[in-house]
Amino acid sequence: IHLREYEDERWKALKKLIEIGKKEKVEIFLISGDLFDKGINAENLRPKIRDVFSNTDFKIVTIPGNHDKDSYESRMYFGENITILNDLSIPFEYKDVVVWGMPFHPVEDEKLLDELNLLKNKLNPDKKNILLYHGELLDSFFSRKDFGNEGEERYMPVKLSYFDDLKIDYVLAGHFHSNFKVFRLKNGGYFIYPGSPISITKREKGKRYINIFETGKEPKKYSLDTPYFEELSIKIDPFDKVDPISLIKRKFDSFPPEARVILTVKGFINKESIKIGESELVKEIKEIGKEKIIEDYYEFKDVGMILEDDLFKRFMEKLEEKSYPQKKKGKIQEMVIKAMVNVRAKS
Repeated sequence: IHLREYEDERWKALKKLIEIGKKEKVEIFLISGDLFDKGINAENLRPKIRDVFSNTDFKIVTIPGNHDKDSYESRMYFGENITILNDLSIPFEYKDVVVWGMPFHPVEDEKLLDELNLLKNKLNPDKKNILLYHGELLDSFFSRKDFGNEGEERYMPVKLSYFDDLKIDYVLAGHFHSNFKVFRLKNGGYFIYPGSPISITKREKGKRYINIFETGKEPKKYSLDTPYFEELSIKIDPFDKVDPISLIKRKFDSFPPEARVILTVKGFINKESIKIGESELVKEIKEIGKEKIIEDYYEFKDVGMILEDDLFKRFMEKLEEKSYPQKKKGKIQEMVIKAMVNVRAKS
């Protein structure tokens, strides 16, 4: 969740997660690294964290991630209810559950396999074993954007096969920011990336989720109403019977309040038919999306003069006579408009 400041959007998202934990009556609340964005954030927020993590009926367990690996070195006190797993050999135990933590540290994949194999004789076959892990799964292709602003460096890379001989029921993974993903382990267990519970960067698009589950059962995708980014590209067709303002309003109405929209508007308009020009349309769009737009790009043009050109009209008559599919006609029409716009621009 990469906490930075008290009462900002990320902080409010954490408080929502705590409330969900209370509502769903969870017994253990697990954070797979990067609770804080940096060590300095942990130091500044520590008194407030103690307040948030108090008065819950569940235990809170976390591990250091690559961003907050320095946040726990001095054994700072974060509250009675929170356990920080700094050592893979020392687990957290609760009823029939044992939680193991693999804190982030720079290590190559083969050495990581050796570390995991040290668990083999320590795992209790009669209990549910959960591993908190913060790093990159090599079995599945991920774009670098899926990891937020992490650059090109590999972070504790593992393969699903590393868990084949280990009685681990759930690997709960952090570091992967984007979408909720579940992988089956050969031993019947699960490897889960829930993604960030709030969009940390503009690369992380789509609704946010967390993983709530009962031990022995499948991971459960739980939808959040925390802020997230959404990319919206709208193409305006001057021949469309729906006016562009109604079209754009309908698109924005489909997004929930927590969506933060990166908007691009392309295509062509005919100011004679819609009764407003380019500047007025941009102003209308900004007003419609004022609560949601965080970035906007306008690449549409008024082509009213082209549409009224006799040459263009004759071309359209000929095009209508053809038995092309409507989609192909639309592409040809767009090509001709662009060509005529370029000719006018050069003349």
